[in-house]
Amino acid sequence: MKIIGEKINGTRKRVAQAIQERDGAFIQDLARKQAEAGADWLDANAGTHPSREPEDLIWLVENIQAATDKPICLDSANPKALEVAIKAVKQTPMINSISAEPHRLEGVLPIVAAHKTPAIALAMDEKGIPKTKEDRLNVIRRLLGETRKLGIADNQLYFDPLAMTIATGTDNGLTFFSTIRSIRSEFPEVHITCGLSNISFGMPARAHINRVFLTLSMEAGLDSAICDPMDHDIKTAMLASELLLNQDKHCLKFTRAFRAGAFTKV
Repeated sequence: MKIIGEKINGTRKRVAQAIQERDGAFIQDLARKQAEAGADWLDANAGTHPSREPEDLIWLVENIQAATDKPICLDSANPKALEVAIKAVKQTPMINSISAEPHRLEGVLPIVAAHKTPAIALAMDEKGIPKTKEDRLNVIRRLLGETRKLGIADNQLYFDPLAMTIATGTDNGLTFFSTIRSIRSEFPEVHITCGLSNISFGMPARAHINRVFLTLSMEAGLDSAICDPMDHDIKTAMLASELLLNQDKHCLKFTRAFRAGAFTKV
């Protein structure tokens, strides 16, 4: 199970302030803490106006790389920002994200192909997020048709079936799990990811919902998530789920984490 650390995102008030004030120490501290907590990639999202996003995204990249050698997930739909930021990264980044929306197919997909980067692919098109599993699968089929034309290997793609908040539809979780299983069956080489906390938006006690959602999603076939690697409950749920799903050979990850004090005594 891979983790894309979510914390360096300009939609967060304190991160936006750091970007505006060029508070590199704050960004570097966030990067370092997420890396030490086990993130496999660090998401970098400036979230600023398109005219200044290229400069801001490069600034984020420079500060993240000053703190850690973890690879970066460049989070933008702005081709100009991606084109300049990708020249500043020291390791091949992930790109977040492509979709079946025309502007992303035309602007972002060629960058993924040219640089052979892993990419998050959203199950949505110009009409928005499809409501049903079959409609989401149709979008994914269309996307794979485009990526394969450009020589992008299926295993470079991290499909996000798009978890919708349970507060607006109590069947949203079931639709998500069912979509994962169908993707895993039809396209076994692709990866599957999601923004983990989206499912609980608008609900109380969100951490409890997120933790159980992670476990059920992993059983369905999820193999990465955009989440907070410093969330103790999420990390321990992930370790226990890997153990029970036969993804932890000889129980080594779980027992090593226990010996390191990762679990509270019960």
